[in-house]
Amino acid sequence: MKAITYRRYGGPEILEYGERPEPKVGPDSVLVRVRAASVNPVDWKAQAGNLEPFLDAVFPVIPGWDVSGVVERPGPAVTEFRPGDEVIGYVREDFLSRGTCAEYVAAPIRTLARKPRNLSFTQAAGIPLAGLTAYQSLVRALRVGEGDTVLVHAAAGGVGSMAVQLARHMGARVIGTAGERNHEYLRALGAEPTTYGEGLAERVRALAPNGVDAVLDPVGGDALAVSAELLVPEGRLASIADPAVLGLGGHYVFVRPDPDDLQDLTDLAERGALGVEVAAVFPLQKTADAQRLSMEGHARGKIAIAVD
Repeated sequence: MKAITYRRYGGPEILEYGERPEPKVGPDSVLVRVRAASVNPVDWKAQAGNLEPFLDAVFPVIPGWDVSGVVERPGPAVTEFRPGDEVIGYVREDFLSRGTCAEYVAAPIRTLARKPRNLSFTQAAGIPLAGLTAYQSLVRALRVGEGDTVLVHAAAGGVGSMAVQLARHMGARVIGTAGERNHEYLRALGAEPTTYGEGLAERVRALAPNGVDAVLDPVGGDALAVSAELLVPEGRLASIADPAVLGLGGHYVFVRPDPDDLQDLTDLAERGALGVEVAAVFPLQKTADAQRLSMEGHARGKIAIAVD
């Protein structure tokens, strides 16, 4: 099969396009013919060696954890999926090696759910990691509910745009930070936009004088430090980017595969409560360019990789 691989840690320049053996399918896995993958910051951070303290790398590594595709062959113990089923998955294993930037991936069933019928494969590939991150942060860490005011940083990005939609579906008022060029986009998602950077605290207080009930931070650093000052008493704070949140009494969230959560996202997409903005689509052999665009940090929504 055709696949993207890297044989050592490094940047986009180390990626190679070529042949790899088709993956073996274990008893509790299915072979998925990949129709699309997507790029997430964790992909190029892991590729740079940033996750080496937590995850072994078995080189050559195929990058990518997001997938949408079609079940080619289920493993012998699998009853949940049949050949021809369209699925999405956050195909993260306990090591780096068998990713989704390939024509086929062997996906454990604990990582899969049914693909939303109303989304294209490139749209659907943007849901798993970003959608699960937003969902698990809002539901488990932040316990967002009806009437809450929620501040979402980087609200036009992959995680942020999904968090805005999910929080609105939960009945919350959402304030989202983004560059001015994305303010109309955030309004269309149901958020009240404000510009990030210097003076952010004052701008948020102008919108929510009594403070916000919850903050989701996908960026860390100064945004996280400011966030703690904006909370109401007993407010909740979560970051997916900066463990310093723990010192502020908040939650550090690292998304985990969960087929039930993923199925909830599929259901929400089919009901029109969750959409996916695709910023750009790259062919598999141009995965390095897709990573470079992601590293710039200004893409609206998701960056997809089409696998034909």
